[in-house]
Amino acid sequence: MTIQEKINQLRSELNEHNYKYYILDTPEISDYEFDMKLKELQELEAKHPEFFDENSPTQRVGGGITKNFETITHQQRMYSLDNAYSFEELNDWENRLQKLLGDVPLEFMCELKYDGASISISYENGKLVRAVTRGDGFQGDDVTTNIKTIKTVPLVLKGDFPEKFDIRGEIILPIAGFNEMNEKLIALGEQPYSNPRNTASGSLKLQNSSEVARRPLECLLYSIVGANQAFESQEQSLNAAKSFGFRVPSQSKIAKNLQEVFDFINYWDTHRHDLPYETDGVVIKVNRLDFQEELGYTAKSPRWAIAYKFKAEQAESVLESISYQVGRTGAITPVANLSPVQLAGTIVKRASLHNADQIEKLDLRIGDAVFVEKGGEIIPKIVGINIEKRAENSQPLKYITHCPECNAPLERKAGEALHYCTNEANCPPQIVGKIEHFIGRKAMDIEGLGGETVQQLYDNRLIYSYVDLYELKKEQLLPLERMAEKSVDNLLTGVEKSKSIPYEKVLFALGIRHVGENIAKKLAVAYPNIDLLMNASFEDLVNQDEIGEKIAQSIIDFFSDLQNIQIIERLKNYGLQFEAVTKESTQVSDIFADMIFVVSGKFTQFSRDEIKQKIEDYGGKNGSSITGKTSVVLAGADMGPSKLEKATKLGIPIWSEEEFIEKLSE
Repeated sequence: MTIQEKINQLRSELNEHNYKYYILDTPEISDYEFDMKLKELQELEAKHPEFFDENSPTQRVGGGITKNFETITHQQRMYSLDNAYSFEELNDWENRLQKLLGDVPLEFMCELKYDGASISISYENGKLVRAVTRGDGFQGDDVTTNIKTIKTVPLVLKGDFPEKFDIRGEIILPIAGFNEMNEKLIALGEQPYSNPRNTASGSLKLQNSSEVARRPLECLLYSIVGANQAFESQEQSLNAAKSFGFRVPSQSKIAKNLQEVFDFINYWDTHRHDLPYETDGVVIKVNRLDFQEELGYTAKSPRWAIAYKFKAEQAESVLESISYQVGRTGAITPVANLSPVQLAGTIVKRASLHNADQIEKLDLRIGDAVFVEKGGEIIPKIVGINIEKRAENSQPLKYITHCPECNAPLERKAGEALHYCTNEANCPPQIVGKIEHFIGRKAMDIEGLGGETVQQLYDNRLIYSYVDLYELKKEQLLPLERMAEKSVDNLLTGVEKSKSIPYEKVLFALGIRHVGENIAKKLAVAYPNIDLLMNASFEDLVNQDEIGEKIAQSIIDFFSDLQNIQIIERLKNYGLQFEAVTKESTQVSDIFADMIFVVSGKFTQFSRDEIKQKIEDYGGKNGSSITGKTSVVLAGADMGPSKLEKATKLGIPIWSEEEFIEKLSE
């Protein structure tokens, strides 16, 4: 046997033993025997570096140092989940699904929601090539070196796996391992970690991978992305992931109806404390992947999945005062200042009160003993009052009538829950908030510039609007505190690079109220340059897909403000992108010009994506739901009867796949 053959044999044996120990929990050799084989492999690799393999089992011990974690864009966005806190909300969710899909029988995959750090791991030809944190969902940090040290992450896959895909999961720290880590810290007289979730998340960003390797982290997988065409259901994809060598939680279960979902939730709400990991709820997913595809996504979340959160931990505190925060849109958010209290592993001193209606509903008063819980286990909120402890002389709260920052009058429009400061042009928090929004990752993504620096620039009267960023000079910045030459160069370079940010992101960055990322993208398609959008009428705007009256009026109001027009003209002069980049057109005909299609059901000759591309190739547009604007419904097999009924009621033509193909041939 040659040296290379011996090395390959040891790698294969160690990968197999690692799989049996950490995934199947059926070890065949002792820890000592495993360590001896690993040591032998390490010695052979050291003597023969020409046979180095970045996915060798020896790489799990760590040793790599990462000083700066590279930012990587996700090939497929990592969405967050909508939350539900009651069975009524789950019923409402199912009703929305049936409305979109039609009255079709649905089954659900129920999975425990583990409390850890989300990760996306890419595999090509059966080998791990990259691991990226969730980040903001669009891009995250490359933590490949650290992830390779986690024993439950396969470096090399088994079985019949797709050529290329991403797998999504949660990096968690088992409770026993967390307690053991804290016991060691306490014995050394050091501060223990606060909770397993934060410790797991922090571990991924440690610079020394050897330190990560010493932590008992695990990886639990919950979905395959980029290879869904290989599977028909979530259940099938999870079973496949197990066969590839991933650790997939065994508690997942198919529910034939919502009552079985409720039964699953009730069982684990009681038994979750018996698990070796922390879990804060249940994720419910539509099982069929073609239904998932048809349901699609909102701007933030998949429509086909929802997280039911177990009842949050509560604590009692005292309401000491209320402060009012001003957002970039002028929205006023009341915040409760509390006596410090321990809650879900952290010290809580503040809690959200949302709006005036919430304060009135709770009948909050200064000095009240209040019950606090973490909404979604993240943001503390007041959920009730211990009325028995209320002082006899307490007085009802009066909501403020003027902005706490600039003293301008507040207004509350009919149908809105929030009060707004009316001094949009000169209210300091609104100005700073708009600039912070403008520079954000999802907008202009200006590196070297954060919220603290924005505040510093504003306080020093160097900027009064985001357009002023493009006039900053090095000699203005160097005298500022904490602004060394390298920091200044990074900031100015980031500002300069932002001039190449695409039009749809610039639209989002402008901060037009109600125009989020998704709407900005749709506007950029409908109005491929800013002048077309500025001159669009209200009627024209509401005729666009997903642009309702509220959004349309907000756009009209924004471009009716002379100051906004002047800012846009200045931004144009500085070279920002206010026109969509013309992509090489795939259009071969205009037979579907000005037509909006809604595609629904399963098709035999084309995939859904291929059909949507064909529609665009022939001049049409794809709509997300059936409305009065829909021109044609393209109906495949298993299309819901309620969708057909709605299309018929609205008098919208319904084409079969065969009819669609005939139209293409014409």
